[in-house]
Amino acid sequence: MIFLTVGTQLPFDRLVKSVDNYCDTKELHVIAQIGSAIYRPINLEYKDFYQPDEVDSYFDAASVIISHAGMGTIISCIKKSKPLILFPRLSIKGEHRNDHQMDTIKSFLNFTGIYIAYNEVDLFNFLDRVELLEAPKNNLDTQCKELLSFINSFYF
Repeated sequence: MIFLTVGTQLPFDRLVKSVDNYCDTKELHVIAQIGSAIYRPINLEYKDFYQPDEVDSYFDAASVIISHAGMGTIISCIKKSKPLILFPRLSIKGEHRNDHQMDTIKSFLNFTGIYIAYNEVDLFNFLDRVELLEAPKNNLDTQCKELLSFINSFYF
């Protein structure tokens, strides 16, 4: 099972629709938290929002997570050693007020277990080989651990 989350603040129809379209021709079980989206998937099991314990359960059960470039999801995937496909929101498409998610992904370009999809083609390429995606390593260096601790102080 793959868990798709767009976070809790904004809808992300482009990501949800892309994964839904991919699943129209592929045998993938995707559970999605789609937020207050306008687009309603046909091929995904979804809710607008899940309770926090449900999200934790889906994270634990998922083989891969697909998400916008939100730090909460990134931290959770690193902690739980779950492969993560990031699909950043773009301000030019009206998905966010600025491109801070593009800045976020730059910090994770060479991070094992985090895969950056800049567009639908990249996303589909990762989904085509989803069973080969590696999980993040839990042996984070000191600086990364300090950064995660600092960020965690704001989220958890």
